[in-house]
Amino acid sequence: MTQEGLMRAPPILQKIVLIVLSLALIAGGTPGLVAGQAPLSHKPAELDKLVSRIALYPDPLLAQILAAATYPDQIPEAAKWADDHHYLRGDDLARAIAADHLTWDPSVQALLPFPSVLGMMASDMDWTTELGNAFLAQQQDVMDAVQRMRKKAKEYGYLRSNEQVVVSGDPYITIVPANPTFIVVPVYDPLIVFAPPAPGFFVGGAIVFGYGVTLGFAFRPWGWGTTRFVWDRHEVFIANVRWERTWVNRGAYVHHFAAYHPWTGARGAERHELIPRSEAERNAARLGHARVPELHHSAPVHH
Repeated sequence: MTQEGLMRAPPILQKIVLIVLSLALIAGGTPGLVAGQAPLSHKPAELDKLVSRIALYPDPLLAQILAAATYPDQIPEAAKWADDHHYLRGDDLARAIAADHLTWDPSVQALLPFPSVLGMMASDMDWTTELGNAFLAQQQDVMDAVQRMRKKAKEYGYLRSNEQVVVSGDPYITIVPANPTFIVVPVYDPLIVFAPPAPGFFVGGAIVFGYGVTLGFAFRPWGWGTTRFVWDRHEVFIANVRWERTWVNRGAYVHHFAAYHPWTGARGAERHELIPRSEAERNAARLGHARVPELHHSAPVHH
């Protein structure tokens, strides 16, 4: 119905149409996109440019970014929370996330230990939204774009294994942390690392793996340690479950770890309880001298 036709329609019909449109916008999850409206289709060169700033990130971090980008409306608040709590590390940060009962998707919460990453996403919401929409509508094409960019960086000599990451694979290039619990955030200029090096240019210094975050067992509820790509099948696994959120089901799809809040033991969830860290600490806790908790993974709880 056109706008002119809507204005001429009976008031009750106008109200019904407005309600339907409002529900469609809510289901779409992205401002300005009505449910059922087809997303933009990106050509390979456009996707190459879109993923260039994150294509060389370690696989687990890249997977979390792509998943989180499908919830662009949650990114700005998450970036502010991460910046406000940038001084927290390890279990202290995990407990703070849980204590605040955050309602963002776990893929967004998974990035809270990385204020710089969320800051980058929040500072360029057009890019973040476009990336998320592309991943929803063209997951295989997005993954292929990542591989094309990685191959360029590797062929030109920029991308190589070091003390922080292991680069391997042919024809699909993987970038995995040398230490599974230490996730680094590489810093590089896409205009440099995806182009042939100038004569005499030191390619070894083009990608800097200086900043990293230790994510131990306390961060398992958010998929850390159990997130990966299966590149040859174009699949993404987060928390050991395949990520299947698409453009079509984006209004209803809930990844299994998003169906509950960690530490609540909600239906179908894995319960995470606080227990002392060692035998000595257990004894101290029983005597009331100390209470040093850590996260313990126990059997699923069903109510």
